[in-house]
Amino acid sequence: MSSEVASKEGRAAFGSYETWYRISGDLDADKPPVVILHGGPGAAHNYVDAYKHLARRDRAVIHYDQLGCGNSTLLPEKGADFWTPRLFIDELENLVDHLGIRAGFHVLGQSWGGMLGAEYGVTRPNGLKSLTIANSPASMKLWVEEANRLRADLPGDVQETLTRHEQAGTTEDPAYQAATMVFYERHVCRVVPFPPEVTETFDQVVRNPTVYHLMNGPNEFHVIGTLKNWSIIDRLQAVDVPTLIISGRYDEATPATVQPFKDGIKGSRWEIFEHSSHMPHVEEQDACMRVVGDFLDDNDN
Repeated sequence: MSSEVASKEGRAAFGSYETWYRISGDLDADKPPVVILHGGPGAAHNYVDAYKHLARRDRAVIHYDQLGCGNSTLLPEKGADFWTPRLFIDELENLVDHLGIRAGFHVLGQSWGGMLGAEYGVTRPNGLKSLTIANSPASMKLWVEEANRLRADLPGDVQETLTRHEQAGTTEDPAYQAATMVFYERHVCRVVPFPPEVTETFDQVVRNPTVYHLMNGPNEFHVIGTLKNWSIIDRLQAVDVPTLIISGRYDEATPATVQPFKDGIKGSRWEIFEHSSHMPHVEEQDACMRVVGDFLDDNDN
């Protein structure tokens, strides 16, 4: 890909807190900007950095760290009742108004970010041009069922290590972390060793685990947090903007977890990247940027 696009960083006041953001490209470009919602929850923007390449098509790309992670206000003292999808919808709405883009913008959410994007989409916010749901489940019940199915295909000793430490409550043990990585290298990112921006996100979660642990749990397949009963399946008909769904052939967000988005959002389109797992924006970067960039171009008006 061609040369880097200029970027600038800033902070948006959100009540008594702050949301860090970065704009790649020109916010005054003719095309509406796209706002990138990272996953986790609490994984920060680092691993979805590649979406800045969409700015090479004369469109501003806005990354931000959701409250509780990365460069935004961390709030490690807040309990589970504080960290809700509504909080993050309110933060996104605040950022849209802070940046002055209410007249028109796109949203792309990856993993938890796609769940959040769907939650946002059903509110029918003013100015939303399109929604891209990338590598996301429509319900955590489906997510856990499918994670357990994928986990059952791991080597026997890896499964035994995972189960033993989960039952003992010792998921911080290095042996458990190593076993977890076997799953991640199959179903989260198949570019091994992980690129620096992906590693930085994992390191960031270790530094700032509050949101991820309270809402999700210790890892991608042991979900014991407040999202464990989350579902948006029965609300998806409320999404009224063009919607692109993307996933990877080896994705932990398996077809069974993604299908309800296709079924529930009228006119939605689903693209599966054949050589990717959970991060096509890393694993098949050029193809992913082309598919997403074309979709955004098609839905600017």
